[in-house]
Amino acid sequence: MTTTIDGQADVRKITSTIRYLSEGSSVNRRFVAAGVEHSTGQYEDHQVTIRDGRAVRDRLKLDSHGFELFDHKSAVSDFHDKDAVKSIYADESAALVQRLTGASLVLPRGWMIRTSADLTAARKKVVGYDHSGGTQPPAGEAHVDYAPQSAPRTAEQAYRKAMPDGPGYSRFIAFSLWRAFSPPPQDCSLALCDGRSLADDEGVLNPLHIVDEMPSPEAMLAPIPDEDQRIAASVFRYRPGHRWWYFSGMDRDEALLFKFYDSDHDVTWRCPHTAFHDTSHADPITRESIEIRLLAYFE
Repeated sequence: MTTTIDGQADVRKITSTIRYLSEGSSVNRRFVAAGVEHSTGQYEDHQVTIRDGRAVRDRLKLDSHGFELFDHKSAVSDFHDKDAVKSIYADESAALVQRLTGASLVLPRGWMIRTSADLTAARKKVVGYDHSGGTQPPAGEAHVDYAPQSAPRTAEQAYRKAMPDGPGYSRFIAFSLWRAFSPPPQDCSLALCDGRSLADDEGVLNPLHIVDEMPSPEAMLAPIPDEDQRIAASVFRYRPGHRWWYFSGMDRDEALLFKFYDSDHDVTWRCPHTAFHDTSHADPITRESIEIRLLAYFE
C-alpha cells in the first residue's frame, strides 16, 4: 500500500504496533542493568501506520522531521570489538556529526549495542555498571532519551567539563547516531515519529536509574531522594495524529541521525522513537545495531 508525503510522493507503508504509556500510569521510572531494562510505568500497544522513508529520504530532514538518514562507511569492521569501537567509533561519529551539522564542538556521550537476540546470559550483576559499551535489548516504548527538564542541565555540565574556559554556546542539540549492522531485512526495526506531529507539551518524565542489578518490585516503586536531579527521558501517550516513519533494509554503511533535544524550538526539536516488529518480510534477520549519543554545540 502507498500513501503520500506532503502531497508529493508515494511511499510504501506497513501496519504494526507501537507501545505507548497508558493514561493511568502513575510511577514512571526506567531501571537498567547489564542485559536488561525495566520500566515501572504501565504501557499498552496501539496499531499504527508506519511509513517507509526509503524512497523519499531526501525529503526527511533533521530540522523538519527530527531525523535524517545519511550514507556513511565506518572504519570499524566488527562492532562487537569493544576496543575498536572505543578507539575509533566515538571520534568518527563526532567528526561525522560536526561535518553534517556545522557544530562548533561535538562531544560523544557513550554507545550501546542493541539486539533482538536472547540476552538471558548477559543478565548478571555488574558492580559499578555504567550503561555504556554493553549489549541491551531494543527500546520497548515511544520515548525520547532526554527530557526537556534535564537536557539543558546535562548539556551545560558536559560542556563545562570538556571546555572549562570555553566561550559558551548559543544552541545545543542532543543526538543519537544509530546504525544497523546485521544484514537486512531486520526483524526489529527502528520507528521514528515526525516531530511536527507532536505537541510541545506532550511527554511524561521518566527518570533513569542505572543499577548493578534489578531491585525488587517494591524498591522500584518506593520514594527515591533527589530523583529530579537525574537524567530523565520523556515517554509518550498515544495520539492518533502521530506520524511514524522507518527506513527499510538499513545496512552497516548507513547512519541514522535523530534528535533527542534541540534548544532551538523554532525547528523540530525532538524525535520520539522505538523499536517495532516488522512482519512485512518472510524471513527477517535478528537485528543488531549500535547507537552512540552525542552533544553538538553551536557558538
